[in-house]
Amino acid sequence: MKLFQPKRVFIEENALNYPLGIKILNEMNAANVPVKMVGSHNRITGIPGNNPTESYLEGKQTLVVGVKRDLRFESCRPSADFEFSLATSCPGNCQYCYLQTNLGKKPYLRIYVNTEAIFDKIKEVIQTNQSKITTFEAASTSDPLAVEHLTGSLAAAINLFGTLEFGRLRVVTKFNQVEPLLNLNHQQHTKFRFSLNTSKIINLYEHQTASFHERIAAAQKMTEAGYPLGFIIAPLFIYNNSQDDYEELFHELSKNLGQTPAGLTFELITHRFTGSAKKVILERFPNTSLELDETNRRRKYGKYGLIKYLYPETEYQSLKEHMFNLIQKYFPTAKIEYFT
Repeated sequence: MKLFQPKRVFIEENALNYPLGIKILNEMNAANVPVKMVGSHNRITGIPGNNPTESYLEGKQTLVVGVKRDLRFESCRPSADFEFSLATSCPGNCQYCYLQTNLGKKPYLRIYVNTEAIFDKIKEVIQTNQSKITTFEAASTSDPLAVEHLTGSLAAAINLFGTLEFGRLRVVTKFNQVEPLLNLNHQQHTKFRFSLNTSKIINLYEHQTASFHERIAAAQKMTEAGYPLGFIIAPLFIYNNSQDDYEELFHELSKNLGQTPAGLTFELITHRFTGSAKKVILERFPNTSLELDETNRRRKYGKYGLIKYLYPETEYQSLKEHMFNLIQKYFPTAKIEYFT
């Protein structure tokens, strides 16, 4: 797929105190992308949009270059011990995205230029854990691969973790532009996972992301480059013929990967939503076919007390059994890290 190129760029003034901020400014000027300086991303004006759909889509084409001020790391279970951000939001327009309610009415893409401060914090946390392996997720609030051609920050993080005896990096993506990462000295300390779903789900709901086969081709390149490999199958949906579609997913994945990579893992996440997410999704995608009927779901309290709507227990367990059976059939040596 084509590399992301923003329609407009806002640069926080203090971002120009960092080499990456200057680099991006020069590249955007050279590409004739409109650039405006701002004191803070909270004061941005000028992103068009006459309704929620237009505001959302224009926000997704807007890049903000700034400094990450809050360097505290949140827990990131079950994926990793902690998460950190090289960016916030991404160019993809996935209708079901759990960030729909977190990023405002115009969810512009932010990238952070003070990477050295972020890396210093990572090393500090690892030191605090002494001689224990500490894992970090780099893609909880964004997809850093989607903007790697602009930042180089993911490559820098991978190189850093290659030097850290007790640090491990985890990255997940729906994009495929992995070429800048193939020759890095990663020392197998970075696990790269690709988010997959059935062709129907990708086509219906995962707009502006790489296709199924583009992701598989990128996964092949990463495993050939020696990276530990995994796949996140998420969100898992139940719909007419979904069992057949998920079998086709694993069949195609097995056929294209060939020999199962050593240490291959799967992470499985069922679809869920909150009331606030449903409201925002229906505003932005009024014609969506996402199934968002609370009466067909069971209620579960989330991390911050929000009510999440999950599939009923019987359907949930049936889906779990089906997915486990498919992985055993097509990838019997792979490990399932979790099902949630």
